[in-house]
Amino acid sequence: MGLFNWFTQEVAIDLGTANTLIIHNDKVVVDEPSIVAFDRQTNKIIAIGRQAMQMEGKTHDNIRTVRPLKDGVIADFNAAEAMIKGMIRMLNGGKGWMFPSLRMVICIPSGITEVEKRAVRDSAEIAGAKEVYLIHEPMAAAVGIGIDVEEPMGNMIIDIGGGTTEIAVIALSGIVCDQSIRVAGDNFDSDIVNYIRRQHNIMIGDRTAEKIKIEVGAALPELQDPPADFAVQGRDLMTGVPKQITVSYTEIAHCLDKSISKIEEAILKALEITPPELSADIYQTGIYLTGGGALLRGLDKRVAAKTKLPVHVAEDPLRAVVRGTGIALKNIGGFKFLMQ
Repeated sequence: MGLFNWFTQEVAIDLGTANTLIIHNDKVVVDEPSIVAFDRQTNKIIAIGRQAMQMEGKTHDNIRTVRPLKDGVIADFNAAEAMIKGMIRMLNGGKGWMFPSLRMVICIPSGITEVEKRAVRDSAEIAGAKEVYLIHEPMAAAVGIGIDVEEPMGNMIIDIGGGTTEIAVIALSGIVCDQSIRVAGDNFDSDIVNYIRRQHNIMIGDRTAEKIKIEVGAALPELQDPPADFAVQGRDLMTGVPKQITVSYTEIAHCLDKSISKIEEAILKALEITPPELSADIYQTGIYLTGGGALLRGLDKRVAAKTKLPVHVAEDPLRAVVRGTGIALKNIGGFKFLMQ
């Protein structure tokens, strides 16, 4: 066994709809967008991650960009496998040398079906993993924030990612009740695209929409320290000519309102089905927000106003899940909630 262990490399992967992160030797070594660019004729991979992201929406007929994950689950099996392989190759500076055998911990949404779980496991095995462990995202997020999940104490985690929003109440190293809805960062982007098309008659791409969300995205129409207005370039639908407009955070807050309301409903639903003893705990500990969606300005205040509970945004919320997955990797024997 000793020799086998010496040859085994351990990696923790957060396979996200928007970004994929990999931890190796306690360091985040890969933090790339989940996107792959293929050559249409040869079907060879041209670029992975950030490089492929720069091509998105700007490709000619010979290149196609694929996002292998949709709503937190694998939608394109071959592309996902190619992406995992490529990102594992990035671990050692892109050299061709592959690890003899890999032990992987991968996190998955809590509302995932058996078939979707199987797809994650298979693509990891084809990418070279000898042992694959799966962990639910809210669980990984809780561990990553530093909550002691094994205590008989209820904690509520809301992980707003790119494809799914995971809401879970965790106690005794298990998920007591959860809500997984497919309203998250990607929906915010498409809301912004639709709003700017309707309101300003300008067509913008998904990348621009994401930029708007990051620069001036907000969950409340009135903020204490508002961001400056943002200049947006796109194609005018009336004349067909490129045009520039400025958008303010209040506009974006109004256009994201519906999607955020859906998330709020799911939070209330999760609180409704929580056992009363855990409800008492949550009243004291509050709600923890993680994931990229937690960075939306004023979201914590909005959720706090809706639930009348204290809401804490995790520090570095984008990496909370992968940090938790990395901790789970070190305690493979100790954590009972890892699924094999």
